[in-house]
Amino acid sequence: DVQLQASGGGLVQTGGSLRLSCAVSGPFFDDNVIAWFRQAPGKERVGVSCISQGDAITRYADAVKDRFVISSDSAKKMVYLQVNNLKPEDTAVYYCAIGEVCYVGYGVASDFTDWGPGTQVTVSS
Repeated sequence: DVQLQASGGGLVQTGGSLRLSCAVSGPFFDDNVIAWFRQAPGKERVGVSCISQGDAITRYADAVKDRFVISSDSAKKMVYLQVNNLKPEDTAVYYCAIGEVCYVGYGVASDFTDWGPGTQVTVSS
């Protein structure tokens, strides 16, 4: 079975940066898609970025485009999300999950599986 573990969250000031990591244990294939989601209190879980392992296609939600960068290291079975120029509205629990199609936004969470525990990102103003 595949298990994913997100880490790297923390408390930062507006404009700060963090690097979130997603460790994948178990099978990790070129046709896998790893996505990062976030969920703020009382809000729906939303996909913010994804990467397709085989062809390195990446996608970003409009709210994070030009600020977040997703990357992967297949040999280490790690996927990273570099989050820059953080804003208070980026405050949320961030999760990684595995899927078959790389897409982001609302309403896509049900197409991803193997959710691990999230990591809290808090941005102070």
